Amino acid sequence: MRVSKEQAQTNRTSLLQAAGRLFREKGFDGVGVAEVAKEAGLTHGALYAHFPSKDALAAEAFSDGIAHRLVSMRRRKRTFEEYLDAMFSTEHRDNLANGCPMTASASEIARQGTAVAASFAHAFEDTAAILEESLWSEVPASQKRHLAISALAAQIGAIAVARAVAKVDPSLSKEVLQAVRNTVRPTLPTKGGKARKSRLPRLPR
Repeated sequence: MRVSKEQAQTNRTSLLQAAGRLFREKGFDGVGVAEVAKEAGLTHGALYAHFPSKDALAAEAFSDGIAHRLVSMRRRKRTFEEYLDAMFSTEHRDNLANGCPMTASASEIARQGTAVAASFAHAFEDTAAILEESLWSEVPASQKRHLAISALAAQIGAIAVARAVAKVDPSLSKEVLQAVRNTVRPTLPTKGGKARKSRLPRLPR
């Protein structure tokens, strides 16, 4: 039975949301297309009507998850330091299913196809661009990009380590987040060009 265009779009959205959630929770290699279809309440055949392969599904699901996250980031218009507080928080560490696709999947990307790798690269660039925009105008453009890329790459690594040790050593997990955030934060210049004095950050929430 043929479905309407509206229903087809609804089905596609459900598949992308289910795939994104499952890939973040279990990893790309830990989830099959049948599981994604079941999670979305659809059949295996319905999935392939929208996506020719698992790689195509993974790439679009990753891009879709990042797109929603970027919209949220632009809407909130946080300062760079506010972004750091959120990026290195325990809430971010613990929100695997609904968190950032990059922090959930970075270690797997190199083993995936070109389409998934391209989605990750675009996501990294777009997120770094928002972080650049959150820095004040006195910071030189080249330094803004350096700070943004450093913070984002540091976050991805810190979250991965913090998640890896959280079950067996929660205090170490928090220490990792605090230490990396503390390393990124003192590099920030103040308005007027003077270096910011180093200070200890608040403990991760």
